[in-house]
Amino acid sequence: MLIIDDEPLARGRIRRALAAMADVYVAGEAANLAEAGMLIERLRPDVITLDIQLPGGTGFDLLERLGPAAPATIFVTAFDHQAQRAFDAHAIDYVTKPLEPARLQLAVARACARLRASSNEERVGELQEVIRALRHALQQTEGAGPDFWVRSRGDYRRLALHNVTHIVAERDYVRIFSDGESHLHQESLTSLERRLPPRIFVRVHRGAIIRRDAIVRLRTAQFSTLIVELVGGSEIRVGRTYAAKMRAELARGVIPDVR
Repeated sequence: MLIIDDEPLARGRIRRALAAMADVYVAGEAANLAEAGMLIERLRPDVITLDIQLPGGTGFDLLERLGPAAPATIFVTAFDHQAQRAFDAHAIDYVTKPLEPARLQLAVARACARLRASSNEERVGELQEVIRALRHALQQTEGAGPDFWVRSRGDYRRLALHNVTHIVAERDYVRIFSDGESHLHQESLTSLERRLPPRIFVRVHRGAIIRRDAIVRLRTAQFSTLIVELVGGSEIRVGRTYAAKMRAELARGVIPDVR
């Protein structure tokens, strides 16, 4: 097997989940399209786990480049309900982030069984149909912005994107603030940022993303530090490396000046 994901933490979770499967051998890991292409050509894995959003393109680009030589593929995706329809009629599997080891192990077992039971032509045809459906889901997500599914008291709860005011990093997790509540979500801030529409959200700190129209005021504090005040009273300090971008956007009127 080959693990393809640009997030080291995500690769680690996948690797640990696969270590529990006695008949699965992880031959290598790749963090971008170029590395993945070279490793697949050299190692010829039977199965790969593949993130959709990667440096240099998408997982779709990689599979289309490989064509009939593509291994059996398990998509590891941040999509949830939007993506499921793409797989309902096909044997190609997927797992969603945050990763559940048992779900990944089931997907790998199914992929191995599929390898034994179907021809390469059948697998390629199904993979092409799934790629088309996922591209469409990705375009819809980029246009409208994803909702979040977070675990709450043992259940999963959907948080509408338009209610989210800001998101802050907490080690390997993020905390999402919505409707006056906060919810812990197992995903890195960098991974989450790639799914958020930049016209709606902006990163203002290494550990914080805010929704643009939740900004009430930008003020200057000690040592020329920028502070963002949000609806509901929260305050977020703008990181030094992000301050110039914020001021430039403010000058262009992208972020309203309401001081």
